[in-house]
Amino acid sequence: MRYRLLGRTGLKVSELCLGTMTFGGGKTIGGIDQATATALVDRALEAGINLLDTADVYSGTEAETMLGRALGNRRKDVIIASKVRLGTGKGPNDAGLSRAHIMDAVEGSLRRLQTDTIDLYQLHIVDSLTPLEETLRALEDLVRSGKVRYIGCCNYPAWQIMKALAISDARGWTRYATVQAHYSLAERGLEREIAPLLRDQGLGLLVWSPLSGGLLSGKFTRDGKDPKGARRTTFDFPPVDMERAFAVIDTMAEIAATHQASVVQVALAWLLQQDIVTSVILGARRVDQLEDNLQSPNVHLSLEQLARLATASALAPEYPGWMLAEPWDDRM
Repeated sequence: MRYRLLGRTGLKVSELCLGTMTFGGGKTIGGIDQATATALVDRALEAGINLLDTADVYSGTEAETMLGRALGNRRKDVIIASKVRLGTGKGPNDAGLSRAHIMDAVEGSLRRLQTDTIDLYQLHIVDSLTPLEETLRALEDLVRSGKVRYIGCCNYPAWQIMKALAISDARGWTRYATVQAHYSLAERGLEREIAPLLRDQGLGLLVWSPLSGGLLSGKFTRDGKDPKGARRTTFDFPPVDMERAFAVIDTMAEIAATHQASVVQVALAWLLQQDIVTSVILGARRVDQLEDNLQSPNVHLSLEQLARLATASALAPEYPGWMLAEPWDDRM
């Protein structure tokens, strides 16, 4: 297992991360019991994974509880990332990014995870009702109290990320260390605005749904004969351009054959060779799925193969990107 620095911090995290969205009885993505969750954690740690990602809302808070149980006395060996924002109760203040909810939510997460500190506390999605200054000050106080070590955000547009960084820098508060976002060969949209921001500001990128909801597993076909029991057959998320995705899958399958690897391994290997990626979150339901994922760092794609994948997955030109790409200095 290789390790990378978490953004501009000195914290080293594994380039593969075990996600826990499958833990518990979630309506669409969860479904695995405590024994399976513990087996996945055991195998991940054995393989050298030290970053575990969860959220207070996964399976109705059950995922955090299961992760805490699975870790037991191994808490000191791992880096736990959790999230706050979505509803964990029926009350009017049981969701959002107000100071009140954040302070209540972190206590619940600490209790369920059986720990005194959350290593990376992330804002799950934008809260347009709460002033950003209120949210960031609450996070700063959590860092100062020792209940949180680093902070990050998920699913934020580039302008809001930059606005938050500017506020934190101006006030001397803890700034985001990471952004968690969807990124895959089937959906490269973050390359338009977020990727340049990550490079400019030195933020780490944690990738969720690297297979685009299982679409890049190699099991889905154009004829619609989708694998029985696959999550995407009942929960078509995240949205992608299906025709482009199948063109990517065709190219991935050819490249996988040359490496004697699975299509999944090629999809993950591509992400690991992108300079903006810090860690790729794996969402396995079974240990054998995790075993396959763990082989992806051993697949090294050549420049020619990377070029083929880039062509197959290319984004359509969009303003102002196509304007900025023109060599205007030579044309005026």
